[in-house]
Amino acid sequence: MNPVIYHNPDCGTSRNALAMIEASGQTPQVIHYLETPPGRAQLVALLAATGLSPRELLRRKGTPYDRLGLDDPSLTDDALITAMLAHPILINRPIVVTDKGAALCRPSEVVLSLLDHPIDTFTKEDGEVVHPTPTPTSSHSPAAE
Repeated sequence: MNPVIYHNPDCGTSRNALAMIEASGQTPQVIHYLETPPGRAQLVALLAATGLSPRELLRRKGTPYDRLGLDDPSLTDDALITAMLAHPILINRPIVVTDKGAALCRPSEVVLSLLDHPIDTFTKEDGEVVHPTPTPTSSHSPAAE
């Protein structure tokens, strides 16, 4: 399976993760999730695959998070998912799915642990040099589902 990246080209972290995938020699399926947002079933599957709760996947910065009152701890997972579906910018990014698992790749070098042939070093847009990291704690193997 080629890697799948839920990508926002306006996000440096997402651009760096995509560049690391491409530098590893793999051709990812790029989903511009703001233009083509996931449906409910797909979002629920991504949450399960990453092991994240809806609250953990919520993005606050540059979103209607505060205006929608999403910091209310009484909101259910279903209510948070509904908000993310109505406002895809609330879905944090990049999410990468490979045969090795799925993860929210923040920081972007988390993606290296999901690749078949990760590069040894990568220089991010900001000049930071990164190396492969251990398997992310939020990654789950698709085989475990």
